[in-house]
Amino acid sequence: MMAQAEDTDSLFIGLVRSGPPDHGTGLAGGYLLVYSATDQVSDGDLPFNPHSSYLIYTPDGKLFKSVENHMSRSDEIPEVVRLPVGSYVIEARSERDGYVRVRIVIKAGRQTILDLDSRGKKSPAG
Repeated sequence: MMAQAEDTDSLFIGLVRSGPPDHGTGLAGGYLLVYSATDQVSDGDLPFNPHSSYLIYTPDGKLFKSVENHMSRSDEIPEVVRLPVGSYVIEARSERDGYVRVRIVIKAGRQTILDLDSRGKKSPAG
């Protein structure tokens, strides 16, 4: 799947949505937030569900970055990753489909959200 962000509105095509980052910057890079499958871990009596790690590849298949996707074992919020503008292939684990590869495009000053298990759900943008 390939998705590109519109210049003014959020975009939601299947699994990818892109829009202005919540913290708003006009830098030459963009941002990626991936909702990957979660793994249940225990910290004493408290269960946590941190998001699983994922890989970012360049379009020609070279590994660009490995993302842990959480700050600690008890962190349930996926990591926001800053990336240079361009196309990438994300390899991540989804709850429903196992390991998947999704092509994305990062645009300057925009945040792309990849929710691997959102199919069949309504987009937050409508």
